[in-house]
Amino acid sequence: MVMQSVAWAQGTNGGGAGSSTILSLVPFVLIFVIFYFLLILPQQKKQKQQKAMLESLKKGDKVITASGIWGTVTNLGKETVTLQIADNTKIKMQREFISRLRGDEDDKDT
Repeated sequence: MVMQSVAWAQGTNGGGAGSSTILSLVPFVLIFVIFYFLLILPQQKKQKQQKAMLESLKKGDKVITASGIWGTVTNLGKETVTLQIADNTKIKMQREFISRLRGDEDDKDT
């Protein structure tokens, strides 16, 4: 009999159920906001920079590919780039695999 009255008392308190649902969602919203600023936003910024770099490629640019090959751009296509990696050696690859431009300070190693 006591259990019945306790269950009945909990069921009549309907006003607090809505606020507890909202309060239980707050941690998930906070986690999403933290992930957005720490992971998603920096990744989007990096993708925009990479896209801008690929669009601004021109003949004679010295680049490093994603696989670590150092070369000089000799020809540009819509989706491909031809790199000269040695005196008589040229390779053709997709634009997306150009990792970064290499500067003059990188040439001191070779």
